[in-house]
Amino acid sequence: MVNLGPITKAWDTFTPGERRNIAFYILGIMCYKFGLEAFNGSISALMTNKYDYDAWSTGTAKQTFTKQQLAVGLNYAFQCVGSILIAPLIQRYATKNVLSVAILVFGIFTAILLIVDAATGGSFPPEEYQPPNTHPSDDEAFWYYGRYNSDGIIPVYCVTGVAYGMVELIRRVIPRDIVGGNVQKLRRMDSIVHVFYEIAGTAGSFCTALALIPNFGANRAFLITPVCFSLAAGFWFLVSKLGFKAKHGDKLAKQPSYIKLLISGFYYFGQSVCTGGKIIFTSRKFVWLMPGYAIALYGHRYLENGLAPVIARRYMGQSSYQQIMVGGSNFGELLGALFVFLFTNLIHTPIPWLRLDGLLLLIVWYLPFFYPARNQISEAWKVAATFIPISFGWAAGDVSLAAYIQASLARLESTSSEVSPLGAVMAFLYVTYVVIYAVVSPLVGSYIDSYQGDIHEVVLNIGGVHFTIIMAIVLAATFIPKGSLAINPEMLFNEKLDVDLTDDEKAMTAPHQEFAAEAEKVEDTNRKGSEKSSL
Repeated sequence: MVNLGPITKAWDTFTPGERRNIAFYILGIMCYKFGLEAFNGSISALMTNKYDYDAWSTGTAKQTFTKQQLAVGLNYAFQCVGSILIAPLIQRYATKNVLSVAILVFGIFTAILLIVDAATGGSFPPEEYQPPNTHPSDDEAFWYYGRYNSDGIIPVYCVTGVAYGMVELIRRVIPRDIVGGNVQKLRRMDSIVHVFYEIAGTAGSFCTALALIPNFGANRAFLITPVCFSLAAGFWFLVSKLGFKAKHGDKLAKQPSYIKLLISGFYYFGQSVCTGGKIIFTSRKFVWLMPGYAIALYGHRYLENGLAPVIARRYMGQSSYQQIMVGGSNFGELLGALFVFLFTNLIHTPIPWLRLDGLLLLIVWYLPFFYPARNQISEAWKVAATFIPISFGWAAGDVSLAAYIQASLARLESTSSEVSPLGAVMAFLYVTYVVIYAVVSPLVGSYIDSYQGDIHEVVLNIGGVHFTIIMAIVLAATFIPKGSLAINPEMLFNEKLDVDLTDDEKAMTAPHQEFAAEAEKVEDTNRKGSEKSSL
């Protein structure tokens, strides 16, 4: 019989209000993740297949992975824009409302590609292509896709990146708004959210690969995405306002216009990135976060979005098999997050997890010597199984490190009146990860398309050598913090983080603190002007 004692005990550490918010937040994020996996998996397969078809039908050189990776890199870059747009919006409206509207906008733009496909002659796969038969692996098999310009997918994918960035930024900071600055609560909430997030992600990946793409085609497989996103918006709308108080009357009149706030948002985002870089690079306490977080995240994303498509299309002949591999990766993330949730008191810092994460990356070294049979789904399951331990290490490290960052930087919130240290550091780490991916992935994609030899030699470089470099960087970073030489350090820099914030510290870390600097300045100026007039 399964012992649910640790889960029940961990759940009881939250107050009733926190439990309610966490429950609705988890329901929303599961719908969001399921729809997201259907969309991302379908779009990746759609781009790969369409660009291969274009090259075959026109007799031109293939640019499949150059453009596919360019689209992914641009999508990540536009996520930064989305995170900037959040700043003025979250100042005027409750977080849950902004989050709900952002996901609805995301759903609308995913539907655009469905409409365009139908309007340009696209259809569902012919009956003979549906299970139990497999799709033909020849490039001409994708004639039933809509006859629109394949490059048109890229701008739509970029716009969805804006909404994606808005959702992802709020998802990174909302745990502290819900449960405060206690690292134990943060670690437990981050873990339990990550567990359910990956349950939905694993189910979404497998459902996309095994049912949606084979039956509906990559051009129609994300029909469920707008529905899932609408459900997510509904659940998130039920979350409480988390301390947000709407401005009325004179206060609302004194508030700057949205355009002014948006311009200020870009300014403060740039200032946050610079401040975050200064915090990280001028202190031994934080300098290791850049390789430990940003580069480790880049490696994980490239595993799913860069390496998996190459293995699926060039090794096995079926782009849809990528989602089976991603499903294995998501299942590994689920196990990693669950392990941290259950054993949060045994491993006190992110250091052991990051070291495990780096070492497990070396598993990809078998891929250059792997020769699977084409069009055999069992081969994709083999790769998915090897992705499980890789992503287990990454998820455990990510959950533990995110909680460490939130807790340690919550203690510094009172040191700056304009920029939140937590917001600044997260902005810098996020931008660093996006820039690395946006620059490196298209270059690697161009290398893949231009290589004329055995594709296994390409995988040797983009897999084995590439991930070994990432491993070395991440592993080296774990020896930088003070006290990290131990196998399982009790504390880093002699700082105890598993206690609640004081009332004064909570006041300084109130929700939306990082987004309110400009409005506070304007109101302060108006107040001073009123005082002078009265004199």
